[in-house]
Amino acid sequence: MANQTGRASAAQDRLSQVGDHITATGSQIPKGRAALLEKGPDDIVVTCALRTPICKGGKGLLKDTAAADLLVSAFTSLLQRSNIDPALVEDIAVGTVLAPGGGATEFRAAALAAGFPVTAAVKSLNRQCSSGLQACVDIANEIRAGVIDIGIGAGVESMSTQYGPQAVTEFSELLESHKEAANCKVPMGVLSEAMAKSKSIPRSAQDAFAASSFQKAVEAQKQGLFDQEIAPLTVKWTDPKTDEEKTITVSKDDGIRAGITAESLAKIRPAFAKDGSIHAGNASQISDGAAVVLLMTRATALKLGQPILGKFVQASVVGVPPLLMGVGPAAAIPVVLAKTGLDKGEVDIYEINEAFASQCLYCINELGLDQKKINPKGGAIAFGHPLGCTGARQVSTLLYELKRRGEQVGMTSMCIGTGMGMAAVWVAE
Repeated sequence: MANQTGRASAAQDRLSQVGDHITATGSQIPKGRAALLEKGPDDIVVTCALRTPICKGGKGLLKDTAAADLLVSAFTSLLQRSNIDPALVEDIAVGTVLAPGGGATEFRAAALAAGFPVTAAVKSLNRQCSSGLQACVDIANEIRAGVIDIGIGAGVESMSTQYGPQAVTEFSELLESHKEAANCKVPMGVLSEAMAKSKSIPRSAQDAFAASSFQKAVEAQKQGLFDQEIAPLTVKWTDPKTDEEKTITVSKDDGIRAGITAESLAKIRPAFAKDGSIHAGNASQISDGAAVVLLMTRATALKLGQPILGKFVQASVVGVPPLLMGVGPAAAIPVVLAKTGLDKGEVDIYEINEAFASQCLYCINELGLDQKKINPKGGAIAFGHPLGCTGARQVSTLLYELKRRGEQVGMTSMCIGTGMGMAAVWVAE
């Protein structure tokens, strides 16, 4: 009995210590816009953020490039741009969705091939469409907790090589017999079609939103607004017309199309129901790409002479009913606003992933957000959504645009398959 009492007392002491730690670390996160803009040595800062071009799955310029090879290129570019000593990077988290075995083996190999020493640890993770953001948040929290000093959050997906029926898991009888569990495997397009009907989001509104995304992306590409965040890469590519293998350099997103209007989109046949509203033109493109984000404390960045693009503040992740998967951002954004003490109007730019125009519109309308602040350079409808990559890709897209505009506070967010949402607050410098 004495031993049991002693163990119970020790456990209570440990719980108390954990609570004190949570309180202490929580107090480091500022509340309200003015406080968020203050700079402190313990801030978790981004010193380099970049991505590969995003290309059309199955027929784009990266169709013959493996996910791990995309990652090698992104890692190599990050080391070159940041001039960070690779030996200082302690952990790398890579978000991915479709890679066999979770990508753990080839992503570790990719880090070694890119020049990181054997001392740099690597993990892969899958939170579906927010995998890249989750990877960045995991690294930020490792730094905040003192587990590491410097790390990289990344995301990658080759939908050309790994997307298809094999990516869908068969459910057991046990899962099939539970109604809510069985809902987790309903295809996202079907879910979004049902949500568009139930929330009365007309096709005309979806097509107008999608056309705007294309038009913004076309203009941004024309003005070179993606150039800072994109790291060109040289790959082998087989020309589908001649079957000739060529070595090419890819420097621009190839899914962006000029001349798209709501009227032209209105002519496309619905994809999921004869009387439906969702089609290939108002949903995110199947794509290939990778993105990487270098994180450390401000004190470490200043010591190393690293330029600071911005800082990570806080994140939220929430669950929603599986059949309402697309409402995830509408559930996650208010949570992270409350955690940071921000009012929705104090956020300068929202990068909300355009999985489908229907779900993105619903979230914007439900939260009462200013559409002018949403995806100012377009989104996944216009240039693609490599599943595991997007959450990390949004970081560079957001921080460079905030800086260009002279604005500071931004939000990244996305819906997540099976019914979840995630959001994060970032501050540009």
